Amino acid sequence: MRASLPSSTPKAGPATGRWRALLASPLWRWVGGGLMAAVALLIVWLLVRQGMRVDWPAVWQSLKDLPPATLALSALLAWASHLAYGCFDLFGRHAVRHGLSVPRTMAVTLIAYPFTLNLGSLIGGVSVRYRLYSRQGLSVGQIAQVVVISIVTNWVGYFLLACVVFWNWAPQLPEGWHLSGQQLRWLGVLLAAVSALYLLLCLWRGGRPLTVRGRSLPLPTWRMALAQLLLSSLNWSLMGAAVWALAQGRAPYAAALATVLLGAVAGLLSRIPAGLGVLEAVGTAVLSAYLPVSQALAVVLAFRALYYLAPLLPAALALLATELLWRRRAPAADTSQNGF
Repeated sequence: MRASLPSSTPKAGPATGRWRALLASPLWRWVGGGLMAAVALLIVWLLVRQGMRVDWPAVWQSLKDLPPATLALSALLAWASHLAYGCFDLFGRHAVRHGLSVPRTMAVTLIAYPFTLNLGSLIGGVSVRYRLYSRQGLSVGQIAQVVVISIVTNWVGYFLLACVVFWNWAPQLPEGWHLSGQQLRWLGVLLAAVSALYLLLCLWRGGRPLTVRGRSLPLPTWRMALAQLLLSSLNWSLMGAAVWALAQGRAPYAAALATVLLGAVAGLLSRIPAGLGVLEAVGTAVLSAYLPVSQALAVVLAFRALYYLAPLLPAALALLATELLWRRRAPAADTSQNGF
């Protein structure tokens, strides 16, 4: 009965109802979409204005001057990073205990990752994974849990490396980034604390799932969480090594790693697919402390070509091949079910 409720129980008043109605209204969606579009246009305008100052012939010449051995080494490191990321969904496989084999699980991740890089997490991280996993019998809930665990794996290592880099070395930031070296250090400490709390949570739960608002999220054991941290750190470190190889050692490894770390967050916040232009602006600002601007931009453009674009073609071909294979199997399955 209502009379038995404690007086401290929060009640939804008319104001709360009006706010909920406003947030659910088409007008709010239009306003929110308009604001996001305005932010994206502002970022694009800033990038175009900065691009007009670039000596593009010098950048092209710097790209052509990159030795084939340098490109090969960077490509090898980039593919090694993709392979490390391909193991991320194995943590979800272990926690969810779905029936797909290790090679099949890694294949799904390796196909989806280039789409995530180039088209955004919604298409690569969710849509491609959902299509590939659902056709192999996983439920929506299982897929969601695998994706969440993969995202957590990606960022726990990032947070740790950000702390190590920013505490020991202050990168040269792009114009308009009003952050001091001391602020970056404490930001790194805050990020590392998130990773530490995740490890403590896994230790406390002892492999038991975490329930939030009626939804259950599997948690790994603390040993598995530590493996997540190490593999994620390896992945980001390999990405930084690929940039460092393209810089041919003329920029310190910390600068190359900071290019990747800062570029990833800037691209995520800008909401521009693949961080197009954002990664280049951040990387040029960081690396130009050690290289001419044209060479710094050439390094980042070469990294984008090797890490983002080159794996997209084989991933698209693999996705197309799986679609054709499943379409061939579908009529055969229907025929067998109908007794023909």
